[in-house]
Amino acid sequence: MARIIGAGAGAAKAEVKTLEVGDDSAGQRLDNFLLRELKGVPKTHVYRIIRSGEVRVNKGRAAADTRVELGDRVRVPPVRLPERVLDTAARPAPAREFPVLMEDEQLLVIAKPAGVAVHGGSGVSFGVIEQLRQARPQARFLELVHRLDRETSGVLVLAKKRSALTRLQDQFRGRETGKTYLALVAGAWPATRKVIDLPLHKYLVAGEDGAAGERRVKVVGSDHPEAKRSITLVRVARRLGAFTLLEVTIKTGRTHQIRVHLASQGHPIAGDDKYGDFELNRSLQRQGLRRMFLHAWRLQFRHPATGEPVQLEAPLPTELQQFADRHAQPTASPV
Repeated sequence: MARIIGAGAGAAKAEVKTLEVGDDSAGQRLDNFLLRELKGVPKTHVYRIIRSGEVRVNKGRAAADTRVELGDRVRVPPVRLPERVLDTAARPAPAREFPVLMEDEQLLVIAKPAGVAVHGGSGVSFGVIEQLRQARPQARFLELVHRLDRETSGVLVLAKKRSALTRLQDQFRGRETGKTYLALVAGAWPATRKVIDLPLHKYLVAGEDGAAGERRVKVVGSDHPEAKRSITLVRVARRLGAFTLLEVTIKTGRTHQIRVHLASQGHPIAGDDKYGDFELNRSLQRQGLRRMFLHAWRLQFRHPATGEPVQLEAPLPTELQQFADRHAQPTASPV
């Protein structure tokens, strides 16, 4: 974390502060540096004070994408947090560890459970990253490398060093990683349908009284001005009665990509409360499936320090495995 050198540790939140960039933040973008230091401050406000020139790096104006370096001094103007945020800050996230799939000096890979956000925000007070930081107060650096939907379980990678974070994120951005999910869909998925190449568009559903609503995604034509090409590879893993268990590999990492692509083919994911079959979901809840059957099963990447290939798998959570076992036919076998 940065060292405060322009205001005392007990200074009010509304005072000007000067932060000195430490080892764990060297090379980070200015906007990301501030978002980490100004916990709870809305992103829109952080970008506004950067654009206005109120934030200074070594006494000069700087853009959001400026990289801060070790020893840089960052002036931060007075920032007043809403009472709601101050109340949350007074009640830190409960410390929690998660099942570890791999850990060394560079990274931590866990099996994230469903129903837990990866970070706080958008109505969620805390997530995996805040809970792990509370559980590991000795950790000098701990950051998310990528994200999973709150409803999705499975492999999640965190970096324990700044260098590991940037190298791993470069792999994710460059599509050099292999991400395979297990998804249970309604109906008999055609074994010959192996590639879905359909553009997606992200939008917000209007909320009440003009407030911003839920984030949603839909398939659009390639001529749509905000269309993002999205590619999903599908393999039938097993037939389970009225369902099909799929191995799904994504070549692009769009928001809700798997959920929207599979639903667009007439085979929504079991338990999906946004893009699924709501009548079917009610029936599944009575059968004991109270979550979406989507699991980040396998992740492949190169180790950030050695460059050696790493492949990790998170087994299906008990509730998903039990549901699949109940629907398996006596003669069913992997395809």
